[in-house]
Amino acid sequence: MEKQGLQVAIDGPASAGKSTVAKIVAQRFHYIYCDTGAMYRAITWKVLQAGVGLTDEAAVKALLDQITIRFEPGTPEQKVFVDDTEVTLAIRQPDVTNSVSAVSALPAVRAELTERQRQIADAGGIVMDGRDIGSTVLPHAQVKIFLVASVDERAQRRLKDNAAKGIDTPLATLKHEIEERDRKDSTRKVSPLTQAADAIRLDTTSMSIEQVADKIAEIIQKKES
Repeated sequence: MEKQGLQVAIDGPASAGKSTVAKIVAQRFHYIYCDTGAMYRAITWKVLQAGVGLTDEAAVKALLDQITIRFEPGTPEQKVFVDDTEVTLAIRQPDVTNSVSAVSALPAVRAELTERQRQIADAGGIVMDGRDIGSTVLPHAQVKIFLVASVDERAQRRLKDNAAKGIDTPLATLKHEIEERDRKDSTRKVSPLTQAADAIRLDTTSMSIEQVADKIAEIIQKKES
């Protein structure tokens, strides 16, 4: 299959702005957007619904093998489905947020979802965000970005995002959750959060979403020319 457009990998810790920026960039270049974090959240939601142990790798993988995770266009954000059940808001609730790291660390889960993500990206013209896209999922991506921001800034962003979704979580709790998520993601044995050697690092602490999108767009345009 002839590739149409580039593979763009955007990585970084929780609430660094990856998904928001990735959506904007994908729209600008008419690329597909793949939210890999939502895929991990979706299987985590299913695990919680089924009452399966978060670290029971065989049981979690068996659940994953039985479900389809898919995306549909939506306003203001694309919709996420597990089979025929929409889980767009459910996967952003605190129970999923606080459990997704454990499920994401399971080697069998990462292997299966990595394969699904590579299949989605194979034709090119895709923006994919996550924590190990440039380092593991799409190691040959033509554009690799690693977004970072201070914990305080990321907690403020999540507070705002949660409020828009009707989720009320104290700022101090969000800061603790982000610090703990950083620790878990950076120290897991399989595909830990890490900056790929050839990724461009952008500190977004003092940048607006549009400024970050503009910077990434410049990088893509240079690669395309």
